[in-house]
Amino acid sequence: MALPNLSLTSTTELACNLSLLQGRVVMYLYPMTGKPGVPLSEGWLQIPGAPGCTPQSCAFRDHADELRQYNCSVFGISTQSSEDQREAVARLHLPYELLSDAEFKLTEALRLPTFVVEGKRMIKRQTWIVEVGKIIKVFYPVFPPERNASDVIAWLDGKREAMCQS
Repeated sequence: MALPNLSLTSTTELACNLSLLQGRVVMYLYPMTGKPGVPLSEGWLQIPGAPGCTPQSCAFRDHADELRQYNCSVFGISTQSSEDQREAVARLHLPYELLSDAEFKLTEALRLPTFVVEGKRMIKRQTWIVEVGKIIKVFYPVFPPERNASDVIAWLDGKREAMCQS
């Protein structure tokens, strides 16, 4: 499936048109990252697939150099505001941008699975590998979230091995 021709605001405050992204891109979609001092919604830890956004983001951070060896750029996407995402990028020292779908443009265009907690609609966790604007692999469900970056690398490694054997 091709990514839609729409732009999401990045944590660098620039508009990122998904359909124009070049090369290979890993996009992980997640419900939300927590903020220090702000309690999680009641029952958050019991919602399947909800907890684990910060460990998932940190895993992609920790594997950023390895992902670059596969010529991958990385973006995280949530329905949080760019302001909340900028806080997470700074606090977690993320070497990649987060994109905000706070207006649900991507969510609606691709009819992404969502859930609602305390009146807030959030994207269910999934990860895509995109090549030249086309989604070629979807990881869903993603569990455990902290292993997602390693799972992506294993898939990329398997794809590279298959290409070398052809």
